[in-house]
Amino acid sequence: MVSVVYEAPDSIQGAVALLAGAEVPARPLAGGTDLVIQLQSQKNEPCLVVDLKKIPELMETTLDDEGLHLGPSMACAEFSSRDDIRSIYPGLVEAAQLIGSTQVQGRASVGGNLCNSSPAADTIPALIANKASCLIVGPSGERRVAVEEFVTGVGENCLEKGELVQVINVPRPAAGTSDVYLRFIPRTEMDIAVAGAAASITLDDDGTCSAARFSIGAVAPTAILVPAAAQALVGTKVDVAALEAVADAASAAANPISDRRGTAEYRRHVVGVLAKRAASIAAERAREK
Repeated sequence: MVSVVYEAPDSIQGAVALLAGAEVPARPLAGGTDLVIQLQSQKNEPCLVVDLKKIPELMETTLDDEGLHLGPSMACAEFSSRDDIRSIYPGLVEAAQLIGSTQVQGRASVGGNLCNSSPAADTIPALIANKASCLIVGPSGERRVAVEEFVTGVGENCLEKGELVQVINVPRPAAGTSDVYLRFIPRTEMDIAVAGAAASITLDDDGTCSAARFSIGAVAPTAILVPAAAQALVGTKVDVAALEAVADAASAAANPISDRRGTAEYRRHVVGVLAKRAASIAAERAREK
């Protein structure tokens, strides 16, 4: 069992100071649903846990003309209950709702899911599809990083010592745009993705796709932005041929492993199917805008 020192600052500056000044490994806690399990498996070494849920700015989420400004520590249960957010970003809300059980939803957060940086994280593909970026704050000031560049490997990300995510910004989509997130799991619920796919699609007045973004998850060390899938769809009426091209592009972009939950070949096929379905659903939602 790891020896833990627990701190709960009430300001971003206080959290940065604790993380930057720690003489032992320091871990920020946004929800703790993954962190607590990880700490239980560590050796008896000292660790500083900095609870971020006491910082008001990190718990607040606003929606304005620019888009969504998501507090990274807001619980998924609260985030998913916001009808104003769901009406604009249904796919992102769908992804957040898939994190764990009802009990876990009361603690888990989108920011925690992002910073845990699992290849199978549900919200990361949905954030990428929606062009999300992170405002990172640390001892050297602020910097902004696109979500597709935030995760650098399995369980690894671009945060340096003393840094934390202050806000996740998701731009307001253009008119005629909607998104979706789909995943495949062996069980009916409370499982991690074998493959996942997110899509955001914009349709013009005559139903032609004018813009698209696709991201796939659980089929590579990090979630992947798939420009080829978007290129296959733009300029089409989202017809059968275009959807098949999306599936092929997603499968080609995947770089999965084989494990007891599925072979690489299986994951590559499934992620193509999911991308195709996501494109179809996102397009149907866009038509209803």
